[in-house]
Amino acid sequence: MPTLTMIEAIRSTLEAEMARDERMIVLGQDVGKLGGVFRATAGLQERFGADRVRDTPLAEAGIAGTALGLAVSGLVPVAEIQFLGFSHAAYHQIVDQIARFRYRSRGAYPLPLTLRAPFGGNVKTPEMHSDAVEAHFTHAPGLKVVAPATAHDAMGMLRSAIRDPDPVLFCEPLRGYRLVRDEVPEEEYTVPLGSARVARPGDDVTLISWSAGVQLCERAADQAAARGVSCEVIDLRSLVPFDLDTLAASVERTGRVVVVQEAALTGGFASEIAATLQEECFYALQAPIARVASPDTPYPPFVMLEERYVPDEARVLRAILRTVEAT
Repeated sequence: MPTLTMIEAIRSTLEAEMARDERMIVLGQDVGKLGGVFRATAGLQERFGADRVRDTPLAEAGIAGTALGLAVSGLVPVAEIQFLGFSHAAYHQIVDQIARFRYRSRGAYPLPLTLRAPFGGNVKTPEMHSDAVEAHFTHAPGLKVVAPATAHDAMGMLRSAIRDPDPVLFCEPLRGYRLVRDEVPEEEYTVPLGSARVARPGDDVTLISWSAGVQLCERAADQAAARGVSCEVIDLRSLVPFDLDTLAASVERTGRVVVVQEAALTGGFASEIAATLQEECFYALQAPIARVASPDTPYPPFVMLEERYVPDEARVLRAILRTVEAT
């Protein structure tokens, strides 16, 4: 199997899906002539033309609203929001229009619409470029929210998102674009939305995360193993819908849970996971569920502070040991 970076897997999937389905349109700021700020759409305009790979103004609400109109008219838009932190400019269009449209029309209008957006810190970007605000959109019924951690899953899940009849917010790990590299099958495949992945088996504590947080948990698990603690790492992959069965099976076995998110602590999706597992697995728990997150402050605009802001291996390891030692 070939080995691809995540950005290569995403670009390859977009190209293959455009060749498969002539209804598919790619749109967003700089996605055409430039090929995207991270080159995720490089070469697409040259192959498929400017009618199908459209540069837009710097107007996130306009990008999202245009994608909605294209989907309602029978096309299959894949819109890029340059950074997830910029999505608040399109919040009304995404949450009040895109997420509700199929429901509002009583199913008369399927909405095969994908919004791609990178997010995540420790990449030396200015403020609002690295904000992890995915939880803001998990509270929008009708919208699916996914966040792959590997190139393999990025390809399989993006293909599933594009073909899904419901709108999907596809969150991509900014620092994983070129650092994450793994094997990707040559044959066409999909990864179902709503299915978690056991990234690393273990017996003593379950670590749950998504996107770049998965590799962070794996590194922390290595450090915990040196102390005699066996960690199972679960890659959530899909936040809405999320795979409770896989999580519950792990928690029933280990009895201890640490959930890791890059977003600020209060109101993050880690809280939703913790509450659900407390309801479903209460009698299996041997210790309180721990959350590791960024502090409840705005993302630091000064790049020299972001390493202190974003969770690291030491903070995850402390949560692991605290959870294992709890009685």
